[in-house]
Amino acid sequence: MNSWLYLTATGFSHSAEFDFDTAPVLVGHDLQPFAHTTLREAVGGLQGRGITLILPMEMCSWLLTEPWPGKRRPTAQALAFAVEEQLAEDLEHLHIAVGAVDAQQRYPLLIVHKQRFKTLLDQLHERGLNIVSVQVDADLLPHDQACMAWWGGRWIVGGALEARLAVSVQGLALIKARMSTALVARNIDWSALPGGAINLLQGDFRRQVPGWPWQQLSASALLVFALALGFTHLRSSFLEGQAAQIYAMSEQRFKILYPEQTRIVDLSAELKALQQDPRGTQGGHMVRLLQLTEQVIGASSVQVQRMEWRANIGWVLSITAGSFAQIEQLRERGAQSALPITLDNASQQGSRVQAMLTLGDES
Repeated sequence: MNSWLYLTATGFSHSAEFDFDTAPVLVGHDLQPFAHTTLREAVGGLQGRGITLILPMEMCSWLLTEPWPGKRRPTAQALAFAVEEQLAEDLEHLHIAVGAVDAQQRYPLLIVHKQRFKTLLDQLHERGLNIVSVQVDADLLPHDQACMAWWGGRWIVGGALEARLAVSVQGLALIKARMSTALVARNIDWSALPGGAINLLQGDFRRQVPGWPWQQLSASALLVFALALGFTHLRSSFLEGQAAQIYAMSEQRFKILYPEQTRIVDLSAELKALQQDPRGTQGGHMVRLLQLTEQVIGASSVQVQRMEWRANIGWVLSITAGSFAQIEQLRERGAQSALPITLDNASQQGSRVQAMLTLGDES
C-alpha cells in the first residue's frame, strides 16, 4: 500500500518554529482521497507503513545547472560549487539533492535548509514514522508539458517548465504574462508520479536499510571485514579504471606515432621492440610513459585529465588529486622509481587539487 504524508504550506512553510503535533497535514493511501488532519491524529494510521513525505515548495528552492561538460555524472558537491553564487546561504547550511540529467546535460537541483530538514525528519522518526522518500509538491506535476495545479490553497507550477514554484493567484497572473509558453492546468497523478521527481533522501540523508539479524552476532568482526573488503574492492576498481583510461590514451598516442602498426596485441611489448629498433625514434618516450603509469600513477588515486608529448620537455600530464598530500606522494614515488618527474602549479580547485606532472625527456 502506498501512503503519503503531505506537510501543508499553511503549517510548515512560513517559519522554522512550529508545533508538529497540531500542524495541518494531508494523508493519503493508494487511490483514496487525501484527508485533512493533524500530524498527531495521522500518526496512528501511518505507523508500520512505508511513507512518501511530500514537502511544500515554499520550504525549498529549485535550480537548473548550466550544461555540464563530459559524460561522467558530477558529484552533488561539484554541482553545489557550480551554483554557489545563486544561493542565498552558505553551502554548509544547505542540503542539495540532484535529479536526472536532461537532454542538454543540465541537472535539476532541490535545495533545502539542512538543519531544518534534519529536525523535520527526526521529529517524524521519533513518532514512529518510516519515511522512505521525500519529494516536493511542485516537482510532482507531469513532466511532459509546462503545467500548473491548484493545490493546498495556492498554485504550484512546474512540469516541463524550467522552474518549480508555489504562487498566489496574483503571482500566477504575473508569471503567465511573462511567459511565451502556455501553462496547462494539470493534476498530480498519485498513481503514477513522474520518474524524474527528485528524492531529497540523498547524501547525508540517504535512507539506511536495516541489516540482517545475524549481523548482530559478530557485528565488530563483520564491520572490520566489510570495511577492509569494501576498501580493497573500491581501490581495485578505481585503479583499474585509471589504468584503462591511461592505457587508452597511450594506445591513441601510439597509433599517431606509428600508423603502420595496425594490430596492437601487447602495447608494452611492441613499444619495447620499437625502442630497440634504431628506426623507432619515439618508442622510448612511450615506454617511459608506461613506466610512469605502472610505477607512479597506477599506485595512486589521482586522475589524469590530459596528457601530451612536448619536444625537449617530455610528457606533460594535467592531473587532479584529493589533497596536496597525494601530490607529494607522487613526487616521492617518482624519486623511488628513478623517473625524472616534476610537479608544478598545484592549486585547490573546488574539492580537488590540480597540478601539472612532467616526465622529463632524457633522450
